[in-house]
Amino acid sequence: MGTMEKVNGIGGFFFRAEDPEGLAKWYLEHLGVGFRDGVPWIQEEGPTVHAPFKADTDYFGPLTQAWMINFRVKDLDAMIAQLKAADIKVETRAEWDSEVGRFARVHDPEGNPIELWEPTS
Repeated sequence: MGTMEKVNGIGGFFFRAEDPEGLAKWYLEHLGVGFRDGVPWIQEEGPTVHAPFKADTDYFGPLTQAWMINFRVKDLDAMIAQLKAADIKVETRAEWDSEVGRFARVHDPEGNPIELWEPTS
């Protein structure tokens, strides 16, 4: 059969927005994701989970929400403090934390869910 060719990373994440410029600025300002001086965000090496969920899950919001992005962070406590200092609501739940790491949740200005993950070392 031969060796299967596989993708080797995420090349982009594209989604619709009511205010694309404003939302791009929010992601860059608060999460460091986006174009800076014409250069796209470069990920640090690490795992990427690709996991479809059941259609009726409420894990990442109402049933009308079709996606949620998960960003790895080095220091979840520092990220939470940074976001709260910018008056961004951050949600944490003990049941989200597991052997794979700690998690928190925020929503961008258009209500899209963003999961923050500090992997277990």
